[in-house]
Amino acid sequence: MLSATRLGNRVGLNLSLKAEQFQRAGSFKVRGAFNKISSLSPEERERGVVAVSAGNHAQGVAWAASEAGVAAVIVMASTASESKVAATRGYGAEVILVDGGITEAFAHVEQVQAERGLTLVHPFDDPLIIAGQGSIGLEIVEDVPDVDALIVGIGGGGLASGVALAAKARKPDVKVIGVEPAGGAVMRQSWDAGKPLTMTPQTIADGLASPVAGELTYAITREMLDDIVTVTDDELIGAVKDLLVYCKLYAEPAGAASVAAVLSGRLDLPRGANTVAILSGGNFDLDALKQVL
Repeated sequence: MLSATRLGNRVGLNLSLKAEQFQRAGSFKVRGAFNKISSLSPEERERGVVAVSAGNHAQGVAWAASEAGVAAVIVMASTASESKVAATRGYGAEVILVDGGITEAFAHVEQVQAERGLTLVHPFDDPLIIAGQGSIGLEIVEDVPDVDALIVGIGGGGLASGVALAAKARKPDVKVIGVEPAGGAVMRQSWDAGKPLTMTPQTIADGLASPVAGELTYAITREMLDDIVTVTDDELIGAVKDLLVYCKLYAEPAGAASVAAVLSGRLDLPRGANTVAILSGGNFDLDALKQVL
C-alpha cells in the first residue's frame, strides 16, 4: 500500500494505491488462479487446466499451474501483446493463438476444453476466482481501516466482485466504485440493460477488454458496487504517465484505470475521503508505452 499525495491533492482526496503490479507475473490475477488450482481434485490435476486471456490471467494461471505441477493450456488472441505471450510460455504453459481478438479467443476455449477434457480456469465468472481476488479487499481494509472508498477496474468483473464482497463484509459502509474503459464498458452497459450483455471491446486497456459480462459477476456487482464509471483511452494514458512521473510506478492502462477515474473528477466522493485505488497490473510493452506517450 503506497501513498499518492500529489495525485490525490489534485481532486481533494486522501489517495493511496494498492500496487498489485508487484505480484509475481505482474498482476492481481495470481490470487484467483492459485485459489482455483489449489481446489482441483487429483483427477483434475492429472488432466490439466485451460484458460482464456488477453495476457494477465494467462500469466497468473501459467505460473500457478507450474507451481502446482499441473499442465496448463492458454488460449490467447493473435493480437495479444507479444511480451504477455512470451511470459506465459516462459512459465511453462502451452499457448494456442486464435486468429482475431479476445472475442474469438473466448469462443475457442470451450472447444479446447471439450476436446482435451481440461478444467476451465475462468478469468472471472467462478466463485473460487472471485474469492481469490477478494483477498485484496481484506488486505486493504486491514491496512487502511478508515478507508472510505475503493476504486477498482472492471473487465469481466471478478476483481470488483471479490473486492466488494470481502471489503463490505468487514466494513459495510465502504464505497466500492468500478471503472471501465469507454470502449469496453460491457458491465456498465449490462447494468443499464438489466441483464448480462456481450460486446466487441475496442480499447487500449486489453486487461479490461472483456467481451462478456459474467452471469455471476453481473449479479454480484449489481448488488454490491455503488457505481461504475467509464474513462477514455486518453484518460487511461494520462494516468499511466502520471503514475510514472509522480509516483515512479509502472502500470499498464488497465492497471491505471482506477487512477484515471480518480483524476477524472467523476467520482461522487466527499472532499478528503480516504480513497484506495487498485493498480491491478503492470504488464505493458515498452514499445507500446513509447507509442502512447
